Amino acid sequence: MARVTNAELLAKIAQLESENASLRGALENDPTLPLPPLDGSVAAKVQAGPHRRGWGWTVLATALIVIGAVLAPVAVVASWAKVELTNTDSFVATYAPLAHDPGVQSFVTDQTLDVIQQNVDIPAFTSQVIDGITSLGTGPVATKALDALKGPAAQGILSLVRSTITTFVESDAFAQVWQDALRVSHSQLVATMQGDPKAAVAVGSDGSVGVQLGPIIDRVKQLLVQQGLTFAAQIPTVDRTITIAQSSSLPTLQLFYGLAVAAGAWLPWISLLFLAAGVVVARRRALALVWSAVALALGMVVIVAGLAIGRLVFVGSVSPSLIPAPVARTLFATVTTSMNDTGVSVLVLAVLVAVVAWYSGPFAVPRKLRGFFGSGISWVRQAAERHGISTGRTGEWIYAQRALLRAAVAVIASAIVLLVRPLTPGLIIWTLVLAALVIAVLELVQRPVITVPENVDDETPVLTVP
Repeated sequence: MARVTNAELLAKIAQLESENASLRGALENDPTLPLPPLDGSVAAKVQAGPHRRGWGWTVLATALIVIGAVLAPVAVVASWAKVELTNTDSFVATYAPLAHDPGVQSFVTDQTLDVIQQNVDIPAFTSQVIDGITSLGTGPVATKALDALKGPAAQGILSLVRSTITTFVESDAFAQVWQDALRVSHSQLVATMQGDPKAAVAVGSDGSVGVQLGPIIDRVKQLLVQQGLTFAAQIPTVDRTITIAQSSSLPTLQLFYGLAVAAGAWLPWISLLFLAAGVVVARRRALALVWSAVALALGMVVIVAGLAIGRLVFVGSVSPSLIPAPVARTLFATVTTSMNDTGVSVLVLAVLVAVVAWYSGPFAVPRKLRGFFGSGISWVRQAAERHGISTGRTGEWIYAQRALLRAAVAVIASAIVLLVRPLTPGLIIWTLVLAALVIAVLELVQRPVITVPENVDDETPVLTVP
């Protein structure tokens, strides 16, 4: 066989391949279509058609896809729970920014000041100090003036205490203490879910959720004493918790949270397995892949919408009776941001998979689009050949290995999406864009090989493409 390269032959091959793809897609959609004259054995095989599965397989595929789509939102929550409870760095990164939130700082300041006032009677302390001075023998005028200063002095001391608390809470020292405490006591979050009363974040039997003020008050006490306000030494060790939520269902949620942590490692893969199994057993796999991706997208819409509704319910239930609305919104956002981001990312991924599956499937419009794209690539390649630009044997090798190379691109793109964390819409979109560009470049640089038998007249070539 002699190997030759010809622009017109390349164009003919592209046309034949396009027509072949169209015929194949038409047969897949309707096996009863009449066929053009073929060799007897080939025609017999084609007319017999592939083995058609019964409707029972469609029912099974639908059931598997529905189960996978229903499990998908649960898998997102379980995956989030596993990361937050087992990954210290992720836990600290999630909750450390709360120390810089103005609403949280103001709330902590108010609660700390309230605790100090409950344990130390500042007006009484001020009155005792002034009474001690007047007992030393001040005159009537001075005594009256000092008595008049009791109220302003108490207010001044109270203002100084608030200023000290505010300065500490807004300082980098407080943020560092907050972060160190989160890192050192990460295991206490697990204790919280187990109802341990010594946990930094406490969950009561009645469903109350709160943050302990003891460490903050102890630090403020030290600062006040250092500033000469000796009365602060009278502040006892306070075991007080700021209640940030109240729900009788929280103890039950603890149980489900624990189950979610246990399932977080494998439930996402189980969900994907059900979706993939639904595609494999389907009568029309291309269509099943599209609907599987759509079902996954709907599952993510459910979780994103559920978080939005949950935010409204949470803020409405705890504000203003327990905590201010801005603080409630901040707390809810801190807890759910990663879940929401994952839901949005998987939603974007599912939509893109649906579009790709539709484009590569045996449907009328995608076939025309693929034919248009193939014709454009062939035209560019032919123009390059006419100007002496060719990829030579490298292009021939790429053409021979085109199926393997496409599969490699798909596997690498899938691995990036499945394994790289955090999963973001940007990561998904850029992965798809780069994969599409690589496929387009491979299509452009490949060089189909035309072989012509040596004993055939050049004017009547016989085309065989390996």
